[in-house]
Amino acid sequence: MANKSTDVCPYQWAWTLDNWVRRLLQNPYKIVRDYVKEGQTVLDLGCGPGFFSLPMATLVGEKGKVISVDVQDEMLQILKNKSELKGLNSRIVLHKAQPEKLGISEMVDFALAFYMVHEVPDKKSFLGEVASHLKPDGNFLIVEPKFHVSKSDFDSTLEVARSVGLEQVSKPRISFDRAVLLKPASRKIA
Repeated sequence: MANKSTDVCPYQWAWTLDNWVRRLLQNPYKIVRDYVKEGQTVLDLGCGPGFFSLPMATLVGEKGKVISVDVQDEMLQILKNKSELKGLNSRIVLHKAQPEKLGISEMVDFALAFYMVHEVPDKKSFLGEVASHLKPDGNFLIVEPKFHVSKSDFDSTLEVARSVGLEQVSKPRISFDRAVLLKPASRKIA
C-alpha cells in the first residue's frame, strides 16, 4: 500500500474517482466482466469510493464476495454508504489495510489494482502478498495511467511481478492506460 496518506488520492477527492465522466471513459463493467464471475471472491485493492467494488459486487451475485481494501477509513465509509443504498452491502467486505501490509486471509479468484500500484513504495512485498492470495487459477489485473506511469516504470513493475511468481496472461487494451493480466506462474511437477 503506501507509506503515508499523502502518497494516495485523498478522500476529499473521492468524487473524481467515481463520476459519470469516468464511467463513460472507463466503464467498470466492461473492464472487469471477462474476469469476474458469479460466486467468486474478488479483491479490489485501493478501492477508494467503490468505482469497481460496486459493479463487481453485482457481477459476483449473492453467493460471491468483494473484499474492498483501502488505507483510508473515509474511503471505506463512502463505499459502505453507497453499498447500503444499492443493497449490495452483504456482498462487500470492507477491509482497512495497513500502509505496509494488506492483512487479508482469504484466497481470491480475481484481484484488481487500478491506478494504485504506482503509489506503493514496496512493490515486491505488495505484489508478493497479492500473489499469495490468488487461487491457482486466479487472475490479477493491474492498470496504471499512461499520463502518470511511464512504460519503463510499468515494465519494472512487471519484472517485480515475475520475481514474486506471477506470469503475464495478456495485456488488455484499456483507453489511456497500461494494463496487464497476471496469474500465478505454472508450477512444474518434478
